[in-house]
Parts: sequence; C-alpha cells; structure tokens
Amino acid sequence: MRRYGVQTMRPFSPAERRARLARRHFLSGPAPSVVGAAAQLVGLHTSDPATPYLSLWARIPGFAIADLDAAVFRDRALVKHLAMRRTLWTVPTADLPSVQSAASDRVADTERRRLLADAEKAGLTTDGAAWLSRAAGAVLRYLSEHGPTSTRDLRSALPELAGRHDGAPGKSWGGETPLAPRILTVLGVQGDIVRGPNDARWTVSRHRWTTMADWLPGTPAPVPPERARGDLVQRWLRAFGPATATDVKWWFGQTLTWARQALREVDAVEVDLGGALGYVLPDDVDPEPAVETWCGLLPGLDVTTMGWFDRDWYLGEHRDAVFDRNGNAGPTVWVDGRVVGAWRQDDHGRVELVLLEDVAARARRALTARADELTEWLDGVRINPRFPSPACRHEATR
Repeated sequence: MRRYGVQTMRPFSPAERRARLARRHFLSGPAPSVVGAAAQLVGLHTSDPATPYLSLWARIPGFAIADLDAAVFRDRALVKHLAMRRTLWTVPTADLPSVQSAASDRVADTERRRLLADAEKAGLTTDGAAWLSRAAGAVLRYLSEHGPTSTRDLRSALPELAGRHDGAPGKSWGGETPLAPRILTVLGVQGDIVRGPNDARWTVSRHRWTTMADWLPGTPAPVPPERARGDLVQRWLRAFGPATATDVKWWFGQTLTWARQALREVDAVEVDLGGALGYVLPDDVDPEPAVETWCGLLPGLDVTTMGWFDRDWYLGEHRDAVFDRNGNAGPTVWVDGRVVGAWRQDDHGRVELVLLEDVAARARRALTARADELTEWLDGVRINPRFPSPACRHEATR
C-alpha cells in the first residue's frame, strides 16, 4: 500500500486539508446540482429532517425547498435510507445497491437480531424469526394493495404489528414501547420498504411507507459486498481524504479490519497527517491549491461537520462547544475551513451567530451577511435542531 518510504511520506498540513474540505465539499464554490452534491459527498445526513435542505442551501446558490423535494419525491433520483452508523441518509438512487451492501446490510442484521430477541423476551413469540416473517409479509401485502401508508395506519390495520417491549424493566427510564416501528425499520434498512411521501412540512418527518418495488421499480440488486466497499470507500476518500483508517471505520460504521481491507483494495497511499498515518487515493497526492477566503453556516449533523472521527484540524478547541457528549454536532459557523462558532434563531426567527473566537472584521461582516441571507430564506420558519450546539444552549442561559 505504501508508495513512499517512512521518511518521505507526503505531508498534509491542516491548512491543506481545510482547502480540500472547502473545495470538495462545495463550501468555497457551488455544487453542480442537488443530486451532484449528494453523490460527491456519498450522501447527506437526514436524521434531522431539516438538515439536508440546509446543507444544500449552504452549497447551492438559489436553492429552494422544492429542488430537493423534486429530486426525492418526483424524480426519485435521491432516496432516504438507513445506512452508515444506523443514520438516516439521503443518497443517490443509483448508489443504493452499493450503500445497501457496504453499510445497510450490517445495520439490518444488528437491528433484526435485537428485534427478534426483544419479541421473545416480551412473550410475543417463542420463534422470533417466524413472528417477524409473518409481520413482514403482512406489511408488504398491505402496502402493495393500498399504496403509501403511515406507521400509525399500518399499526391500526395490521394485528401482526401489535406488541410492546420494555427495554429496561424496573428502571425510571424504562417503559413499554411498541415494536411496530422497529419492524418497519428492519424492513426499511433491508431494502424491502422505503420512506415515501412526507405528509408534513420540510422540517418534520411524517413519511408514509411504500414498497421498494413500487417506489423504485427496476432498482438493481445489491452489489457484492467487496465491490460495494471498494466503490464507496474510493468515492468517500476522494471527497474526505486525506483521512485515517479510524475515520473510514467510523464513517462507514464498520470494523477497523474492514476499513484497512478497503484501503488496500483502492490502493490507498499512506501520507503524514502531522504524525498520524493518513491515506489518499494514488492519483490524489498532488498539492491542493489554496482557496479564497470563505465563510459558511452549516446545519446540525451536516455531512462536513460529521465527516471525520479525528476532528481537531477543523474544530480546534471548540469540540465541546459544538458537539454533544454523544458526538452529535449542532449548527456551526465556519471561516476558511475552521469551525469558529455556532448559530441559532432568536424568538423572531432571526439567525444569530454565537462566535467562539475573534474573527477578522471582514469575516465578521461576511458571516453577518450570510446570517441575514439565511434569515430571509427561512422566511419565519423555525429550525429546532435535534442536537443544538452546546454553545447556543449555554449562551441562552446566561
């Protein structure tokens, strides 16, 4: 794998990595399209319904809510799917077979095993596999006959979805929860059903389920796992490299063995990240040209903020101010490839900056203008991030 000797490994400074981040994540220049942005970034985080819309606003001048809705619901060029790290993503439909094999199948196996065990513990069945098979068959038949249907309506219509489980009996944080949503989650991550039309506004997820066969007829079968791994890691490394093996392991929700094998398969080149071992593609070792000064406002869970496990080179001392204890990022403020603060909305919906360090007057003016643009674009819509930046919560209590 190594193309350079230990003493001559190509060094990548934090500044050069930040220039790559700016250019390849469409932050210093616009993305070509909604689908093009999702494709180059190997998907857009979607666990918070507002995130993909705000991520695209930050990367495409003139972006409108309808642009993403058209790509997902009309053209179906993008699809919402549970994949890497059991996270909901918006990925190009063309990439779904690889995503399924490289990431979703692993999540599906874990979710399925846990569901079967909990159904048996709850006394619903002595044969979890047969119980789930009956429930799955009922869901697929109903959706085939009735079309897109909400979780609530499926639960009302299908007795096979009845049943509850207490994951922490006797504990204050316990309590019984229905198993129906978990059945649908398993069917979704397996690729049997898919999140279809959303019956709520863009900041809220109230989707209806539909069969994958009806929503995306003719979708190719998942590709072999080894081919899928190589394909996705190669594309990810093009956008996120240089990166460490730990970054690859974390981003894909896989093992370190899986990550190292993938790096070998794409002939990744070892490089020096300030004493840490990093990797780039063999045709991607040339110096990265500098980019012009830029600033940006990214939403909570944005794919860039969440892009690496090792984050000091763009977070500096601000990790605890923008990430919660579980590693979820809130809305962030960026200048020249570094996180310099967070943002929130006031009681009137106006975007406010919470800067964590001094920035140059020119950058402050540019950030203020960008905040005003976002305020105008939101047009009174309030964003309630699932994971607000800790800095914003602390500021609000002062």
